[in-house]
Amino acid sequence: MKTLIWMTVAAAVLAIVGCNIGAKYSVGGTLTGLTGQGLVLEDNSGNDLALASNGAFVFTDGVKNDDAYSVTVKTQPSNPSQTCTVRNGSGTIDMANVTNVIVSCTQVGRFAYVANQLSNDLSAYAIDSTTGALSPVSGSPFASTGTTPAALAVDPSGAFIYVANNGSNNVSVYAIDSSTGALTSAGVAVATGSGPVAVTVDPTDTYLYVANLASNSVSAYTIDSGSGTLTELSNSPFAVGAEPSSVKVDPNGNYLYVTDFSDGDVTVLTIDPATGSLSGIAGSPFGAGAGALSIAIDPTGRFAYVANETAASISQYSINASTGSLTAVSGSPLTTGTSPESLAVDPAGRYVYAANVTAKNQVAAYSITPSSGALTLSGSPIAAGTFPISLVLDPSGQFAYTANDNSNSVSAYAVNATTGVLTAVGTFAAGNAPRSIAID
Repeated sequence: MKTLIWMTVAAAVLAIVGCNIGAKYSVGGTLTGLTGQGLVLEDNSGNDLALASNGAFVFTDGVKNDDAYSVTVKTQPSNPSQTCTVRNGSGTIDMANVTNVIVSCTQVGRFAYVANQLSNDLSAYAIDSTTGALSPVSGSPFASTGTTPAALAVDPSGAFIYVANNGSNNVSVYAIDSSTGALTSAGVAVATGSGPVAVTVDPTDTYLYVANLASNSVSAYTIDSGSGTLTELSNSPFAVGAEPSSVKVDPNGNYLYVTDFSDGDVTVLTIDPATGSLSGIAGSPFGAGAGALSIAIDPTGRFAYVANETAASISQYSINASTGSLTAVSGSPLTTGTSPESLAVDPAGRYVYAANVTAKNQVAAYSITPSSGALTLSGSPIAAGTFPISLVLDPSGQFAYTANDNSNSVSAYAVNATTGVLTAVGTFAAGNAPRSIAID
């Protein structure tokens, strides 16, 4: 009798295994930033997939278990010309559908936006694609729907801009007119924690995170892809260290990095891809320097850099792709001379730009050592306005901009593609106390 039972069980197991051998699993993910036409992806050098709009995508042909998949761009978009890159694009099927491929499309920056704290408004500029010069968008500045706008972020698809309002403890949403750059309020501002100072959107354009400086927390929201409106997660906010001052998501959308200003460290949280919920990783927080103010991550997701305002240094880390953990590289921290306020990495991952270093009111370029991530000062620093507190590069890496808090201006620079050195383009008027700048 026992022999018969075991034979029956074995037959059932073989039947299940036999079914799985022939099973195929889908490969797909999310597309963001597409404005051009003619984008074609391919999987395993075949199975072409033409895409015309942002959002979720799935290849028509499945892949068998234990077989490899490799998603690449076969044809880049044109009209306008764009460069689309693939993250999480290769691996081996493990008895489950693949849903986390990220395809991001970029072009030369079209518009620049500045949050002006003391005038409670947003300056908007059109970017000259040849020179990088700025000209005010019709209707600019746009009135803020909150009080003391301190930080802003454009979503990966370039349709919406999110503004963290430090004085009214909320985050506002504005729709971006793709033709003119004008802003229109997209609903009522959503509550955050106390004293929000930083905001970021994940690469899939699904989740938004806000750092609440005064309540030592991060608020998390889901994004409605059609309207841009936000819904806070039921278990939000999430506790972090003392005075969280900046937030960044790694390029693969797996981890959220938070600088804790008073603690002088970095909290690292895992992002649940299904819900956007956050949970701490082993070893977190990771030491930085006094006054850890802002963080930048290179486009490959291999290295991270933290501006330590009080310590006048930049902490340099390698990132463990499997765990999200940070390991200080040899020579870290790097002394900067004066207090660094903001960091940005160029899209090619070759240079880190730092505002307010080497001497006050300057911007410096540091070359990245590809093997280790260590930084070396490259060329001579260049003057900015008074107290350059926010620094950003346009998506193509051709231009850089600083918001100068104490001179109520924006400095624009052209980036030398070979050396990374900056050349001044001009200075452009902003509102009162420009605190943050973002590019669409």
